[in-house]
Amino acid sequence: MKKFTGIFILFFLILLYPQKALANSDYVLPYPSLMPGNRLYLVQEIKENWMKYWYFGNFGQFTYNLNRADKFLVEAKTLFEYKQYLLADRALKKSDYFFGQIFIYLERAEAENKDISENKKILSQASLKHLEILENLKNELPENFIWQPEKLSPTDIDIHQDINNSIKIRHEGI
Repeated sequence: MKKFTGIFILFFLILLYPQKALANSDYVLPYPSLMPGNRLYLVQEIKENWMKYWYFGNFGQFTYNLNRADKFLVEAKTLFEYKQYLLADRALKKSDYFFGQIFIYLERAEAENKDISENKKILSQASLKHLEILENLKNELPENFIWQPEKLSPTDIDIHQDINNSIKIRHEGI
């Protein structure tokens, strides 16, 4: 019985012990979905492109573009971790594109006299999370990489320049 009581008390002490937050933002990025190379990746991309028409209005487009920016950032992060620099760089640029679209729809909603304060909070949290990931990637990745595919000319990827561009875009959201 003493053993059970000791384990019970220890369990509650662990639960009640304050945890240190590691993230700058409470914003949660999605789990990586299908990655390039998967047979269903193209099907998923077509489906997600069609989903653009499912999201109506400026707030719907805000949500759609933020979701796509998140998805491609997670894809880029995962691909960078697996040293698939060319695919990762493409995913990062797609994330930048969708993140940039967010501002267009927020401005349109504001021009229509809609309350965008909640969307600005979400955008600020998302920007902080994106910046956290981008800064970590910048510290871990090489500055440049030359991608040499078989029987084709090499491609020079300026990874740090692309990450700096992404960071600049995300700073607009704070």
